[in-house]
This record gives sequence, C-alpha cells and structure tokens, in this order.
Amino acid sequence: MDVVPRHQCLIYEKSPSAYLKELARTMIASLNENRRCLYLNSPAMVAGMRCALAAEGLDLTAEIGKGALILTSDQNHLSSGRFDVERMLELLQTAVRQATTDGYAGLWASGDITWELGGEENFDKLLEYESRLDEFMQSNESLSGVCQYDSKTLPTHAIETGLCSHPAIYVNETLSHLNARYKSSDRAASA
Repeated sequence: MDVVPRHQCLIYEKSPSAYLKELARTMIASLNENRRCLYLNSPAMVAGMRCALAAEGLDLTAEIGKGALILTSDQNHLSSGRFDVERMLELLQTAVRQATTDGYAGLWASGDITWELGGEENFDKLLEYESRLDEFMQSNESLSGVCQYDSKTLPTHAIETGLCSHPAIYVNETLSHLNARYKSSDRAASA
C-alpha cells in the first residue's frame, strides 16, 4: 500500500505558473523512478513547464527524445469541442499500457481541469470523470498523478468535486495531505 495516495489534486489560488516549480520537481522525481511523465495543459502552461523543468536541470531534449517526457496541449479527448469522459479515460488507459510496454514502471500524469474540460466547461461530467479515474487508479498501480484545479476560475461546486474525489491534496514534491473530505468512488455514487 502506498504511503501517499497516487491520485492527488492541487487546488491553487495564485497564478498557475506559481506552481510549476513544484510540479516540475515532482515530474523529475517520477522520471527518476522510471515513470513516463505526461503534462497536459494550455500552450502557455506547457511552455512554462518546459522552462521550469529546464531550470531544475532536466535535459528536456534527452527526456523528450527517449519518450520519457510528454508535454502537450493536445485536446484529443474532446469530441466536437466537448469533454468526453470515455475518450479521456481510454486515452489515459492507452498511455499507461504504452508506458509499461515501453519499459517504464508506469505513468505519472498531470492536467489542469479547466484545460481538460475544453470550452464547454460541462462540470456535470467532472464527478463522473474523477470517480472513474479514481477507480482506474485504485485498480492500476502503474498510474499516478495530480489533477490541477484553479479556484479563481472554477465554480465552487467544481472545487468541491475535486476535494471529494481525491484521496490526497498535493502540496509539493515531498508533501501531500490525506484528504478528510475524500469519498471513494463507491461512496460518492451512493451519496
């Protein structure tokens, strides 16, 4: 059993770029554990993450070249601009399988919920997604990651969904808090 839950959320109040250094350190630690790392966010945030990783001394060219690091703004999980829960989960499952097939211990992934939901921002799909993602992570030790929630731009109910659907709150690369508000997917479905 992991000491720190593998499904964590980062709820941030400052500019999202203020958290890049900590996320970069977490990604580097995951790379050092032979995990492929996937960072999904807007083009500006992907550029910022590249800078943060380089500032931490990571050889981006080498890590990207060997396939260990994927920094992307692709929104292939959207269907006609709408968030597609099934498609997103299938893409993550495929990415985990591919990472282990390629010889990695697993996949560490992080994405900003605002970016992932796309322009539609259908927050009704968020609980389903997070619950199903949590189920997948509980049954698949090869996947870990941090879901990012911007408390300034997301509605309160989306932040509540984030809090209820993650076993841990991410603070930095060495500190996470167990989340007392977490409801496992089976408890969330019955609530």
